[in-house]
Parts: sequence; structure tokens; C-alpha cells
Amino acid sequence: MGGILGALGGLVGGGSNNSPVGAILQMVLNQQGGLGGLVNNLQKGGLGDIVGSWVGTGQNLPVSAQQIGSMFSADQLSQLTSMFGGNADQAKAALAEHLPNIVDKLTPNGALPQGDDWMSQAGDLLGGLLK
Repeated sequence: MGGILGALGGLVGGGSNNSPVGAILQMVLNQQGGLGGLVNNLQKGGLGDIVGSWVGTGQNLPVSAQQIGSMFSADQLSQLTSMFGGNADQAKAALAEHLPNIVDKLTPNGALPQGDDWMSQAGDLLGGLLK
């Protein structure tokens, strides 16, 4: 899994598992319901149009650190910061900066991966992105 995180991190502007991108990817992988669960939670939290732009094939709409930070619990933000260092404000800023591109890269055809094992599909997707 570390290889997937590092390679995808390089694609979306990170590089190592200790970077904010690697930590956010780890958070997505550990999310209840995976990528689909994360997208669903963000949509239910009022970010439907924004998240829809990330999944879709058009331009990614921006999200503020405050908007995205309110979608995650203090525990999730703490876990995120423990992976790359920093504090809750830095975690929120990193999420606002990198999560749109991560979701975009994991949904290149404008749709969430189908099936229960989205992580293996994400690995297949990664292989296609690296060609």
C-alpha cells in the first residue's frame, strides 16, 4: 500500500507518505466506505456541488480550509497531523489544497470506482495513470 500512496502522491503533488498528500491518501484509504464513503459524507455535509466538481471531468471547484475542516472530526484531524506533523489548522489547509486533486485523480472518468474493493480499483487506476 505504501507504494500506491507514494506513486499517487507524486501524481497529485506530494511524494512521500510523510507528506500531507501521503497522509491524506492514507486517510482516504482508511475512511469508512473508502472513497465513496468520503464523497458521500462530504456531499451530506453540504459540499455536494464542490465535491461533484472533483469527481466530474471539468474544473475542480476550490474548497476553503474552514469548509473542509468542518467535515472531519477533531480525532481525524489529529490522526492526519500525526502522519505528517503540524497542527489542526495545517491539516485543514492541506485538505483544502490536496483533497480536490486526490479525488479528481481517483475518479478520472467522472465517476466513483464501482464495487466493494475500491482500493484494488484505485491501484488499477494508478497503474493506468502511470502509463
